[in-house]
Formats: sequence, structure tokens, C-alpha cells
Amino acid sequence: MTDPTPLVAAATGFMAAKQLFAASELGVFAALPGTAAEVAERAGLPERSARILADAMVGMGLVTHADGVYANTEVTSAYLAGGDGLDLRPWLAFWNSLSYPHWQHYTESMRTAKPGPFQLDEATMGEFMAGVQTYNSLHARMLAENYDFTAHRNVLDLGGLSTAFLAEAAARAPELRGAFVSTADFLAMVSGSLPADVADRISFHEADPLTDDVPGRYDAVLLEHVIHRFDAEQNKTFLRVARGVVDPGATLLVLDFLLDPADGRRIDPVLAGEYLVIDGTVVYPEAEVVGWLAETGWRLVEVRPLPGSPRVVVAEAV
Repeated sequence: MTDPTPLVAAATGFMAAKQLFAASELGVFAALPGTAAEVAERAGLPERSARILADAMVGMGLVTHADGVYANTEVTSAYLAGGDGLDLRPWLAFWNSLSYPHWQHYTESMRTAKPGPFQLDEATMGEFMAGVQTYNSLHARMLAENYDFTAHRNVLDLGGLSTAFLAEAAARAPELRGAFVSTADFLAMVSGSLPADVADRISFHEADPLTDDVPGRYDAVLLEHVIHRFDAEQNKTFLRVARGVVDPGATLLVLDFLLDPADGRRIDPVLAGEYLVIDGTVVYPEAEVVGWLAETGWRLVEVRPLPGSPRVVVAEAV
């Protein structure tokens, strides 16, 4: 008899996600370690609820259970327990309150290749941006931990969404200086977001990379979360602009979710669905993005998947 486990696991995935969101919002991870009764008391939950959520997290491999005591794993301790690490709870809160219900439009979005209606007011915009920037902070950390920025001295973040990428790079490369170039609205959005220990090494410049001259010369250019927001010709313009501010041998880092079914990564097609249903932006096939490089003055070096994050395409200026 054929084992239905993969099908059942996929079909119940929405339930698993909701259990994770609830456990995070209700403080289960912050209440560990403890028995079900202790977790219930600390989190202010009925013991039945605490046990269900804790057992669900054990089933997902996010919590351990031994001798009646539940405890965080390394990943939940680092990201969901409220310690000194990167707190990803705002990202889960955004996916729970805004993204999760919006996926009710998903089938129609797939049928039409158009996003569902998604309206944000002042309150929900704050929650949306907190979630997006928190997830970007994870991407920035994973890039800095998996790419050696000490080889660079002047790095340009061109048209990106978050200063976290330059901040994480500068924290690991004491000689590095960075420039964040974007439009006025994005500069206003990220103003004041740099940690004090790197703020004096990162400058901000207003320019629309699609129409304006970009100031400065650099030995590396980062396009973080740019590709999915623009069409093919606009992306080629970004790549040409990037090539125009570096010398031969300089490095290009293109960080975004990309589609490549050959490697079996689940996160990229999942985020392709998220981008389409939310705002209609595009997760491109990796091969298409790589194809743009030769047209715009770059040579592919490698494509490196980052843990829990997008891929980074590494290229060299020719």
C-alpha cells in the first residue's frame, strides 16, 4: 500500500502553521522549559491548550519532551523565546494576522495570476512592515554568516528594502563602509534603523536607480529584494547601473527568492505564492535571472541558497 504520509503532511500544513503562530503569540516558547501545567501557568493558558500546543511543537521538531518536561530546541530558543537573539515573533505575527487570512484568495490568484484585494490601514501597515523587516533581518544575518564581507571595503545596497544587510556586513567587517541608495520614500522608511556601532560607516543617498545617477564607486553591489519587485527590463537596468559604479573584478550579490525545481527547495515556490497573492510581485526562475547577467556586464560565480532565506547569486564584473 502506498504511504500517504507526504500527502497528509502537506494537506495539514495550514494547521501546523496556525499552531506555530498561536504558540508564538501565546508565549509558549517563552514559558519553556516546564511541564504542561507549568507552561500553562506561566503563559496564562488552560493546561489542555498548553499541552496541545507544546505537543504540536514537539511533533514539528521545534520543542523537545523528556520526563514530562518540554524544552526549547536551539532554533526556538534563538528566535522565539524572547532572549537576546534575533526575535522573529513579529514576522510570525504578520503572517498570522495578515498573510494567513489573505491566502483565502490563493486559488483565485493562481487562476488569474493576479493578487487578491489587500488593504492596509495605519495600524495594519505598522504590523506589516514590522513583519517584513523582521524577516529581512533574518535574511541579512544569514547572508552575513554565509558570505565573507571582509573582502570588501565599499559596499552599495542599491534600491533595497532594509539597512540590516549593510549593518550585518559592517558588524563582521570592521573596515567596510556602506552606502544605501534608494528613493525618498524608502529612505524615510529606514531612517534611524541602523545600530549605533555601525551607523557612522553607512551613508544614505537619495536616487531612483531606474532614472537617476548613482553616486560613488564600490567594490561590491548588493541587490537585496529588488529583483522580485520589478519586471525583466527594469531588473536589467538595475544590473547595468550596478555595473556602472564598479570596476572589473568587483562583486555583485543578488539576494532574492528564485525558482529552481531541480534542487527541491520548498521555500522559494511557497514565497512565490505569497508574493503573487499579496501584491502580484514575481519570484523569477533562477535561470532567467542568471541569463540577465551576461547581458549587463557580469559573469556568474555561483548561486548559494541561504538557510531559511532567499538564494544569493554571486557574480563578478567583467
